[in-house]
Amino acid sequence: MAVPEMTFTVRWPDGKVEDCYSPSLVVHDHLTIGRTYAVDDFLDRSLTALATAAERVRVKFGFACTSAMATSDQLRASAAAYAPGQPVTVLAMHPPLPATPSPQESR
Repeated sequence: MAVPEMTFTVRWPDGKVEDCYSPSLVVHDHLTIGRTYAVDDFLDRSLTALATAAERVRVKFGFACTSAMATSDQLRASAAAYAPGQPVTVLAMHPPLPATPSPQESR
């Protein structure tokens, strides 16, 4: 069984839109669609999520995820063009997390 992969789309301070790959849905634990983060906070959250995703791949398959490392490098390079406090907005994440039924719905 494969690890579920995802993409997340961000808008940088200058309006540039970038799609990013993760080999795991763990990005949902670190970023929120529609939320704006300071560049340095966004980078910290993203790199943490991608490191976790890469580790999940290593544990499951026994090798590192070079795609997660490439996305980390891509984000570091993009972020370097902006001041740490400038805004980055998370525009989308695909696939979304599965909806969890409310306690009333699960009865």
